[in-house]
Amino acid sequence: MSDSVGGCTRPRTSLSEAEVEALVRGICFKTGPPRRLGVEVEWLVHELRAPQLPVTPERLEAAYAALRTVPLRSALTVEPGGQLELSSPPAASLMECVGTVSADLDAVRAVLRADGLALVGLGQDPWHEPRRFLRQPRYDAMEACLDRTGPAGRSMMCTSASVQVCLDAGHEEPGPLGLVRRWWLAHHLGAVLVAAFANSPLAGHRPTGWLSTRQLTWTRIGAGRAGGPRLDTDPRGAWARHVLDSPVMCVRRDRGPWDVPEGLTFRDWIRTGAPRPPTREDLDYHVTTLFPPVRPRGHLELRMIDAQPGDDGWIVPLAVTAALFDDPEATETAYRAVKPLAERTLGLPAPHNPLWLDAARGGLADAELREVAVTCFTTALDALPRLGAAPGVIEAVTAHLDRYVVLGRCPADDLLDRQRATNGRTHGKDFRP
Repeated sequence: MSDSVGGCTRPRTSLSEAEVEALVRGICFKTGPPRRLGVEVEWLVHELRAPQLPVTPERLEAAYAALRTVPLRSALTVEPGGQLELSSPPAASLMECVGTVSADLDAVRAVLRADGLALVGLGQDPWHEPRRFLRQPRYDAMEACLDRTGPAGRSMMCTSASVQVCLDAGHEEPGPLGLVRRWWLAHHLGAVLVAAFANSPLAGHRPTGWLSTRQLTWTRIGAGRAGGPRLDTDPRGAWARHVLDSPVMCVRRDRGPWDVPEGLTFRDWIRTGAPRPPTREDLDYHVTTLFPPVRPRGHLELRMIDAQPGDDGWIVPLAVTAALFDDPEATETAYRAVKPLAERTLGLPAPHNPLWLDAARGGLADAELREVAVTCFTTALDALPRLGAAPGVIEAVTAHLDRYVVLGRCPADDLLDRQRATNGRTHGKDFRP
């Protein structure tokens, strides 16, 4: 394969294993004082007045064409099943990030509302079966690859949505804001975030038995595609090995369908050079096809949080996470609070370990997770004024603490309560989130 630049074809240069390790180490973890923050908010798009009815592809295409004319500061992208995602630019503060994304969401909602559509904050679509909206070689190859492990891949692609918080990787040196500490904290606090913000207990109109069905779906995709590396004191080395030893999703072509090899790791691809030697562009693409709960992309992406209810529900996980990672005092307290949870991982990588599975299945009904969550939310509330959080943000975090965390509940419990009440009246036909 080659790149066309300015009308000219640029040949690609193949890579060695040593070059891959050096590139991954240098690109995926860029260290420095934590100064910037970002968020990626995904939304299901439903009919405004009858969300149980599927939205036709033609209506989605027309609405998205209108959205492409709207000036936004955040990047607007469409997911394979037609979900919308807004990705903020890197912000210098929590309130800058909140202000930018809130304004962009207002503009997006106005366009969709005029078309009779609405953004819905659910981690998993409770009604609709997976249905591809985008038809592109990337997603054709992704579907073919993920189908090998069962139906979870299509569900992830087409019926799931999340809040992803993006944080600087941290200082090079040790300490509360150091790279090694932040990497470790993300993989253990991540289970607490799964439990506290679980919001996907239903699929096909029925309870699945899991409060975060979305997290269950990621687990079922498999450790090679959606798992993280084992934790050690060298995050760069661990991630570089993980990248090399993870399966290749596809080999891209200039024309025609992309190849979808089976059982070919990136290391194997380098060593065999078949069907062609991999290049720097192939490495860059390969990293985007790995979906661990914490993904280093020059910064840290925390990908484990379900999409949240309400227009502004996404602000709470953003604020809590920012406070616990970027305020040194809060970070130290959070580290001490989650440290006992490490024993429950049995040394296994996230999310394929007992701690993460318990968080996704039972949420904060788990007494230990509830206790840690109360400590972390209380700590975040103490830190938010130091981060310049506005009163409305502090009030939203306080409300989530009081309504859910202290009571051992999460948004998924509200959905289940509503579903049970509605079933008693209409046998489930009119359930609304």
